Amino acid sequence: MLVVTTLIAAAGWIFTKEAIQGMPIIGFMALRFIFAAVIIFPLCISTHQKISFSNIPKAVGLGSLQTVQMLFWVIAVSTSSSLGEGAFILSLSILLVPLVVWLLFKEKPLSVFWVSLPIAISGLLFLSLTNGWTFSIGQLWFLGSAIALALYFTLNARLLQKIAIFPLTCIQFFCNAVICSVLSFLFEDWPEAIPLSIWAWFFASVIIATCLRYVLQAVGQKHVNIGNAAIIMILEPIWTLLFSVVFYDEPMPWMKWVGCTLIFVALVIYRGYVFLRTRRSKIY
Repeated sequence: MLVVTTLIAAAGWIFTKEAIQGMPIIGFMALRFIFAAVIIFPLCISTHQKISFSNIPKAVGLGSLQTVQMLFWVIAVSTSSSLGEGAFILSLSILLVPLVVWLLFKEKPLSVFWVSLPIAISGLLFLSLTNGWTFSIGQLWFLGSAIALALYFTLNARLLQKIAIFPLTCIQFFCNAVICSVLSFLFEDWPEAIPLSIWAWFFASVIIATCLRYVLQAVGQKHVNIGNAAIIMILEPIWTLLFSVVFYDEPMPWMKWVGCTLIFVALVIYRGYVFLRTRRSKIY
C-alpha cells in the first residue's frame, strides 16, 4: 500500500508540473486545496472527531507554515527542469527534522545523524557541481521547501498529540486555500480560458496526488510498522527521478547521479538505524 503511495506522490510532481503550464502557480495551489478541503471535510464529519477551540489558532498557524512550504515547492517545480534532483533535495527534510527538534526542544539527535548529515551535504554539493559550484534558483527553492517541511513535520507531530488527524488536516487545507486565494487575487493574472487538458492534470493532482494519496498513506501507516513505513517512503524521490527522466528527458550527468545516490544513502543509513534501534528495543 505504501509503495503505491510513493508512486502516486511521485506522479503528483508530474501532475503539478503539467497543470501549472496553463494556470497561475499560486492560483493552482489555491484551487487544489479548496477542492481537497471540500473532499476531506465529510471525513471529519463522519468520524465525529472534535477539536477544542483553544487548539484552532495552533492549527491555523501550522496551516500557514504548510502554505509557505507548499509555495516554496510549487515555485521550485515551476522554475526547475530537474524534478528528480528536486525530489532528492526535498527528501533532505527527513534529516533536517532531528536538527530542528534539537534547536527548538533541546532534544539531541541520535549519533547516526552525525554520520548521515555529512554524506547528505556531500550529495548536495555534488548536485551543485552541475551548475559550476553554484546552486540554481530552483535548487534554492527546493532547499527552502525542505527546511520549511522539516519545521512543519516537527511541529505537526507535536500538535497531533492534541488534535485528531482529520480536523487538523481539514483546517490546514482550508488555511492553504484562503492564503493562496488572497495571494493569487493580489498578484496573479488569470488567462481568459484554460484548456481542458490543463484541467485534467489539475484534477489528477487534486483527486489522485492529494486525496487518494492521503487516504492510502493513512491506511498503509495503520497496518505497517512506523519504521518500515519511513523506509518505504524514501522511495518517492527515486520514482520522481525516473518519471522526470521518462517524461522530460531530464539530463543525468555523473555528478547528479553521485549527488542523488549520496543523499539516498544518507537517508537509508539514518532511517535504517532508527528502524533497527526501535525493533531491538521492542525485543529486549
